[in-house]
Amino acid sequence: QVQLVESGGGLVQAGGSLRLSCACSGCTFSRYAMGWFRQAPGKEREFVAGISRNGVRVNIDYEDSVKGRFTIATDNAKNTVYLQMNSLKPEDTAVYYCASGASVVVDRRGGRYDYWGQGTQVTVSS
Repeated sequence: QVQLVESGGGLVQAGGSLRLSCACSGCTFSRYAMGWFRQAPGKEREFVAGISRNGVRVNIDYEDSVKGRFTIATDNAKNTVYLQMNSLKPEDTAVYYCASGASVVVDRRGGRYDYWGQGTQVTVSS
């Protein structure tokens, strides 16, 4: 049974940084793609970043609006995936969700992920 627990959300001023963590029990990063999604009030859930492994190759993908500001990474020893968020903007305000799916490729479609965390709130003030 895969379980995901996010942490690290909070309130930050525009231009600030936060690091989200997602501890995964039951995951094997060599066989699971990990993704971060977010959902703002009144909006649909959207893909933010994802990481997967296909043998020795690491695949990473970012949604265009976060490229150059957000970084996704894994700590295999801790079974944890991180999302480092820099230069935060008010439009980054959302509930952020960690997700995992048995895949060697990163998929931007939320429906391709089998397990989800409970979400962590990120609020960026202007």
